[in-house]
This record gives sequence, structure tokens and C-alpha cells, in this order.
Amino acid sequence: MSKKHLGHTARKRFGQNFLHDPYVISSIIDAINPQPGENLVEIGPGLGALTEPVCDQTDKLTVVELDRDLAARLRSHPFIASKLNIIEADAMKFDFASLADREKPLRVFGNLPYNISTPLLFHLFSFAEHISDMHFMLQKEVVKRMAAAPGSKDYGRLSVMTQYHCQVLPVLEVPPGAFKPAPKVDSAVVRLLPYTDKPVKVNSAQRLNQVCAQAFNQRRKTIRNSLKTLLDEEQISALGLNPEARAETLSLTDFATLANVIQNSSGD
Repeated sequence: MSKKHLGHTARKRFGQNFLHDPYVISSIIDAINPQPGENLVEIGPGLGALTEPVCDQTDKLTVVELDRDLAARLRSHPFIASKLNIIEADAMKFDFASLADREKPLRVFGNLPYNISTPLLFHLFSFAEHISDMHFMLQKEVVKRMAAAPGSKDYGRLSVMTQYHCQVLPVLEVPPGAFKPAPKVDSAVVRLLPYTDKPVKVNSAQRLNQVCAQAFNQRRKTIRNSLKTLLDEEQISALGLNPEARAETLSLTDFATLANVIQNSSGD
């Protein structure tokens, strides 16, 4: 299959796979349910598979697009250009708070490039207070990891950090044939609802992320070994946790407890 689609060649370095399946597109639009007057933001609009039907249902849409050719194509779009606020930028470095409005929180959606999806999600979590919901097409394995419970092989740092920031609701699974070029993996759409009140009290989200990263970096290690530069065995036991436990058995609450003790003892 040619990688040229609607006159644009998919760029591997941007992780471009263009959605073209009408049923999948309409299912995603139904899930987003865009309304006039909302503060809608699309990341990576590409060839407009979601952009056009969203614009049919709303009066304005901000899009963040890194590819200059695709941004130019949208600027000259015969039907929707007047509704678009086109930001030519790298979403990984973009300040989403600059689009926020106290009265109108952001509704973010997109078919995210799979090669940067995890760091991009972490970047977006830092703006969670400005966002009412997010709908993303991601690699199916990533969605499984986001929603995973303790004790499962999919459970890891992404699970803990996503579930700290958001309620995770898988929406639908999408086969490779829905894209051109077809990716080598299955995809899925997920709905993320940032919490107004977090499910656990964490003094520093950065510290929680550090503890998760260190604990899951070598999954087979016990937390006594993986966290030994942060806490000793007695300190872990004093928290009611088993130093012989592995990271994949700890809950979000357990990680929050560890992170808070480490943060408090660091004096930061």
C-alpha cells in the first residue's frame, strides 16, 4: 500500500498513520460529543479525519500540528478554515494552560502518534486542572496499561500516574485497517476524566512519578532493593508495607504513601 494518502505522504518521524474508517470516525465523534461554545483542542489533526466532523458540530476548534505541510493544508481548507485556530507547535512542549479559560476548561482529543504517546500523556497530566476530558486514539497496549489494576502484567508507572490524575474509561478497539498506512498494532480509544479531587493525597506528583519510575524500572526486584536509595527496609515496614513486595503488587495508595514519606524526609 502506498503511504501517500490524499496527496500527503505519511512521515515516519512524526509517527503518522491517518484514520480513514467512517464507522470508527463516527464512533469517536459520538464519544467526544462536541458542542458549540466548548474549548475544544485537537492534537495532531493530520488530514482532518476528526477535525472536519468536529467542526460540523461546533463553531471553533484549536488544533496543535507539528507538520508544516499539514498545518498549511488546514489553513486553506475550503470548509473549516474559518473555524480553526491553528497552532504550529510540538504538543510535547506546548503550554496548554495558555488555551485555558476559567469558564471553559479544555476538551482535548486526538489520534496521538504512538511513538510519543506516553511522554505526551505525562505532559498533558501536568495541565489536568485546566482539562475537563480527553479522548485519545492510542496503541491498544497503552490503553490496557493505563487501565490496569495492581497484580496484572500490564500494571506499571503509566497505570499509577494515569489513575492518580484521571478516571480511565476505554471506549472502543480499532483494527489496523482503519488507518493508512496500517500500523502493525491494534489501537483503542480511551476517555480520560481528570479528577477535581484526586483519589489520594500526594504532596508532590513529581515525587510520585520518581518513586513509580524507580520501583518499576526493574520489575522483578523487591521494593526493598528498587527503592533502597530512597528508603530503608525499616522505613518501608513502618508504613505497613512488605519490603519483599514487588512494585506490580502495590496500589496507588501504597505509592502515594511512599512518595509522601520520601518527600517529607527530603525537606523539599
